[in-house]
Amino acid sequence: MTTATRSITPVTARRAGFFRDIASLGGRALRSIPRDMETLIPALIIPVFFFVINVGALQDLTEIPTGAAAEGFDYKAFQIPVAILFAVTGLSRANILVLDIQNGYFDRLALSPVNRLAMLLGFMVADMALAVAMSVPVFILAFAIGVDFVTGLIGIVALLALTVVWAIVYNGFPYAIALKTGNPAAVNSSFIIFFPVVFLSPVFVPQEAMTGWMETIVRYNPVTYLLRGMRSLISDGWVPEDIFVALLGIAIIGIVTIPLAALALLGRVRRS
Repeated sequence: MTTATRSITPVTARRAGFFRDIASLGGRALRSIPRDMETLIPALIIPVFFFVINVGALQDLTEIPTGAAAEGFDYKAFQIPVAILFAVTGLSRANILVLDIQNGYFDRLALSPVNRLAMLLGFMVADMALAVAMSVPVFILAFAIGVDFVTGLIGIVALLALTVVWAIVYNGFPYAIALKTGNPAAVNSSFIIFFPVVFLSPVFVPQEAMTGWMETIVRYNPVTYLLRGMRSLISDGWVPEDIFVALLGIAIIGIVTIPLAALALLGRVRRS
């Protein structure tokens, strides 16, 4: 009696590839956005509210010849970048990531051959779409109130690009917190970081009008230079120095946030 023997090759999942993983996970994150409208509507109301309040309270000061603003200063244009930052900063899919951690989906994903970096970048694809979607109403508001973009359509695209890059870089904070804690309350509280980062910058008056300790802090705050570049694209034209320092300000924040998110991701994967 003969016995036929054959080797059994274990079946393993095949890697789809880095970009395919990003596309798949990014598509999933994008599809979650319409189901989360209750967080998007307040995120749009808040910047519009602050814009109306700030312009209504402070615009007349720009008409005083001895005031902080120079002749021809458009306070509405000055406040548009602030409204954009309020609309996009901290608005991420980190809350969905926390749900994935809590319901076990993240652990199952970590056991698959999916690219580890793609597990985070997929969510950031949705963040890019959110940043664009939340910026568009602010641009519409700017046109409605007569703000003149001196750099034209290309300048608007450049301003939007700065906004998207900023949103991605800043969102390293909530993603790091989500991956480290797996706690939705902690992720929601991460927005508190936004207040000192943004309010200790020239959001109300030009940097030249600030004095004392406030002027010192503002001078070393990277957001100051981001706002400078954004305002330049609206009111001053193509000023390479302003665009460069805006990118430099984003890069300084990114040096902190992106490694934090990456390390938190690796730690979470090891624990899964």
